[in-house]
Amino acid sequence: MDRGSLLEEMYRVVYEGEVHRAAAVAERALEAGLDPLECLDLGFMKALQQVGVEFGTGEKFLPELVAAAEAVQRALQVLEPRLAALRSRRQALGRVVLGTVEGDIHEIGKRIVGSLLGAAGFEVVDLGVDVPAGTFLERARELQADILGLSALLTTTMERQREVIARVRQAGLPVRVMVGGAPVTASWAEEIGADGYAEDATAAVELARRLVGVERCG
Repeated sequence: MDRGSLLEEMYRVVYEGEVHRAAAVAERALEAGLDPLECLDLGFMKALQQVGVEFGTGEKFLPELVAAAEAVQRALQVLEPRLAALRSRRQALGRVVLGTVEGDIHEIGKRIVGSLLGAAGFEVVDLGVDVPAGTFLERARELQADILGLSALLTTTMERQREVIARVRQAGLPVRVMVGGAPVTASWAEEIGADGYAEDATAAVELARRLVGVERCG
């Protein structure tokens, strides 16, 4: 199967929520020599983003969104060892502390952002989900983080991003803060004083590189 057909199949298993097929498709892609980052960006994640858009417009429903996310999760389990190998061959560009804000337990998007950042050359510390503002502050200080990444997938938890940023600024920590998540926008990021906003995982990598002074991948 050629590259184009494999990418189409990756897209299809996620878009149609075929959880049981996702890992096998990821394995075939790696066996065919595809870049694991390309698999995520142009195959699995592209489909998940489309499902998210259609969920937002009412064309798809919660069970379909959950199935799509689970399919990406299964694929990521296969791709992660190859992504880890990429990380081990690169000098760290900086340290990123990631987490989903307090009150929010969504994880799949954050995990993928973390994997792509790691493969791009960052050292990534993932604090998990439902992370209190104080924990973000403590860990950023303790780890001397270069970047703090705040994810929020619910409109009801977006305000927590503002709280974390306010506490970071009050503490005078020299850390850049980037925000993301389905309801988050560039205007919201500007309003709450974030250093940047990324609409998807690929954009998050490019933003992180800019924040540490590296323009693009070599």
